[in-house]
Amino acid sequence: MRLIMITANDLKIKGIVSVEESLTDKTEDIITVRGKACYVVMKIEQYHYLREMELEAALHEARRDMASGQFSKETVDQHVEDTFAK
Repeated sequence: MRLIMITANDLKIKGIVSVEESLTDKTEDIITVRGKACYVVMKIEQYHYLREMELEAALHEARRDMASGQFSKETVDQHVEDTFAK
């Protein structure tokens, strides 16, 4: 895996080609602006995978909370009222 990042100048000059070239041998890369890492670009497949993992983690957490009794049966309105009344 290359450690070379996409610079904002490369993106400005070469456009999307610079991203396509960078992602030929990896799934994600960083775009730098004035030498500072600012953005991440990735292949859509990688995005979908990360999103799926995020949703799986949320589902796991919700199931864990349900199993341990850490949940409420109040309505949304009741919850909002209780939350902001404190």
